[in-house]
Amino acid sequence: MNERGVALILVLLVMMTLSALSMSLAVMVSTESRVAANYRDGIEVLYGAEAALERVLPDLAAESDLSAVLTGLTLSAFIDGPAGVRQMPDGTFTDLRALTSMVNCGRPVCSDVDLDEVRDDRPWGQNNPRWQLYAYGHLSALGAGPSSSLGASGSRAYVVVWVADDPSETDTDPLTDGGGEENPGRGRLAVRAHGYGPNGTRRVIEATVAVGDPGFSVLSWREIR
Repeated sequence: MNERGVALILVLLVMMTLSALSMSLAVMVSTESRVAANYRDGIEVLYGAEAALERVLPDLAAESDLSAVLTGLTLSAFIDGPAGVRQMPDGTFTDLRALTSMVNCGRPVCSDVDLDEVRDDRPWGQNNPRWQLYAYGHLSALGAGPSSSLGASGSRAYVVVWVADDPSETDTDPLTDGGGEENPGRGRLAVRAHGYGPNGTRRVIEATVAVGDPGFSVLSWREIR
């Protein structure tokens, strides 16, 4: 009886150990799957932001009055209707107008004082960029998209592009493309593209573009973390 009792205890211990190992393995596999999915989603929305930025360059090149772009009077052909509330790929709802204010001053609504506030990321005061919505829509609407495994037609990403006066201008008027040939920012624009994906994934690209021959050329490009 004693030997049988000891054997039973040993069997139970082995079963408990195997159960613990199985649970640990399941958690590890689940974690790795989530990490891989987040990485995939991050790459998809990053490529989406890049594709959206490239998509708007021909539209900007066709604009006869850059100041109309800077005041929000003209938009890209790539829009999915009037600006308002949109459902993002993660199921949440976002108001594009409030999102624009968040990009500008970090608040749902911006005053002129907020927009001219000197901060680490906006050190130009009255020359701070005043971002205007220019393009927005589902990446799949682009037709030909980034070189991801899904391609644009199967992408779940939603992309938004804003345009602003280049902060190198010296005219203290961010709603006008700088007057005077001597203005270093004349003919230059700042462009910011956001890509949104599942599970709250977001990637941001900011670029400086300039009027060239032909069209606009990209002078600088960076991903904002």
